[in-house]
Amino acid sequence: MNVIEFKNVTKAFHRVLGQRLLRHYLEDLLGKTDPDSFQALKNLNFVIKDGESVAVIGANGAGKSTLLSLVTRLVPPSSGEVIINGRIAALLELGAGFHPDLTGRENVRLNAALLGFTRKQAGDLYEAIVDFSELQDFIDEPLRTYSSGMMLRLAFSVAVNLDPQILIIDEVLAVGDLQFQAKCMEKIFEIRNQGRTILCVSHALSTLQSLCTRALWLDHGQLVMDGPVREVLQAYEGRILHAPNP
Repeated sequence: MNVIEFKNVTKAFHRVLGQRLLRHYLEDLLGKTDPDSFQALKNLNFVIKDGESVAVIGANGAGKSTLLSLVTRLVPPSSGEVIINGRIAALLELGAGFHPDLTGRENVRLNAALLGFTRKQAGDLYEAIVDFSELQDFIDEPLRTYSSGMMLRLAFSVAVNLDPQILIIDEVLAVGDLQFQAKCMEKIFEIRNQGRTILCVSHALSTLQSLCTRALWLDHGQLVMDGPVREVLQAYEGRILHAPNP
């Protein structure tokens, strides 16, 4: 079964060059080209099947995070169609989806509700989330008092314990102590071995090669290569090594 499908997907963002006039919004509605827009993704076409572990690679500004934002429905495509089948848990940005004035306990319940869980379902999963995060002594403190490592623990624990069918990861595992990083990676491999779908962005190519079986290489918003992870990473590293010095 296809769980993620991009059909001729383009995503453009407006450059903020000053106040936008009414005619700019009318042009948006009429689908006219905006000379001040930037195309982060250009006519992407690919399919990810249930159970695949897929890396997304490319230089900074290639469109990787924009792709993940489309998958998680944080932003809509400017044109084309994004089809998602399955519940998504995403680790896109440290603390994303959390409210700093709520306690850790309240944020856990809020995130569960946003993902469609009932109060009872969230309650059943609560202990597993807190146990994995190892934040029992701080779970009733406001999130604004948490360190970046503590926020990562809570965010990751929520994501992996709410039974995701699709797990989205964007670089956040670089934060936190080494012991918890190892614990997170062990959990991710466990999720992969359960047959869940994983979509991962990272500049740690060795991690991607061990975790993923397939890779999508983006360059300036376009899909350069889609294939077995080892072949795509070799081609990508070859491009980097032979790139002219600035």
